[in-house]
Amino acid sequence: MEFRNLRAFVEVVRQGGFTPAAKALFATQSTISKAVRQLEDEIGLPLLDRIGHRSHLTAPGEVVYRRAVKLLAEREDLARELDEIRGLKQGSLSLGLPPVASSALFAPLFAIYRQRFPGIDVRLVEHGSDRLEEMLRTGEIEMAASLLPFGEDFEWQGVRREPLMAVMPRAHALAGRQTIKIEDVREEPFILFEAGFGLNRIIGDACRRHGFSPVVAARSSQIEFIVGLAAAGLGIAFLPQIIAPRSEAGHAASVLLDEPETAWHIAMIWRRGAYLSHAARAWLALVEEMHPDQGRAEPPQS
Repeated sequence: MEFRNLRAFVEVVRQGGFTPAAKALFATQSTISKAVRQLEDEIGLPLLDRIGHRSHLTAPGEVVYRRAVKLLAEREDLARELDEIRGLKQGSLSLGLPPVASSALFAPLFAIYRQRFPGIDVRLVEHGSDRLEEMLRTGEIEMAASLLPFGEDFEWQGVRREPLMAVMPRAHALAGRQTIKIEDVREEPFILFEAGFGLNRIIGDACRRHGFSPVVAARSSQIEFIVGLAAAGLGIAFLPQIIAPRSEAGHAASVLLDEPETAWHIAMIWRRGAYLSHAARAWLALVEEMHPDQGRAEPPQS
């Protein structure tokens, strides 16, 4: 059973079809189709139920997918550990970061890390938390920054905890208040991030606790665009305090969201029991040095 075929199959499932899987793997669609077909021929059972342009897992496919994710992750762990034993390279770190607040939080850390460990090759990928967690599970990246809570299959070390701010036009009736509740804006349209961002989950959970589902006016992955839409009066946006715009900085105002379970708590996470390279351990040590007392614990319940 070839890992190349397993990788293609896993990506088809994750992306929901052969065409997006081919784009994600920088391959042709025919190459991906051939790889999955070879895997099905080897196993002797259909793994995917192909309906139009979409593909859904069969019962055997669910078993193979679950095992394939673990096999691919173990293969990456093995490669990292053997590389260090052989001394083939000074070190590498594959790290996933979400777009929200990464420049404010992690750019200073990278400057220090590069100064201390100039021989370590850092490979960065940027996605929302959901996508980063999937990449961790398959071993595509070694570590990622993500928002609590997350799955039980991760261990974590805290980086920073920030309150959330509601972003609105400076002329909004609530803009002059010190704090607001999520209930205060239930009738307002919301501006959220694209699907897959952990911040959406935090806001959605707060709304559900108050018994409503927000009307979503727009979604984007670009922070500046989200702030611009909020400033223009399209709806209410939510950002951690560290990157929320100040009222004197433009046409948007930020008001503290006074909700008990809406803190933006970001942490470095990695697969439970995974081998952590020297480069990864050095990164964690630096995070702890620069952000002490943020916690390092067993993963919380989702």
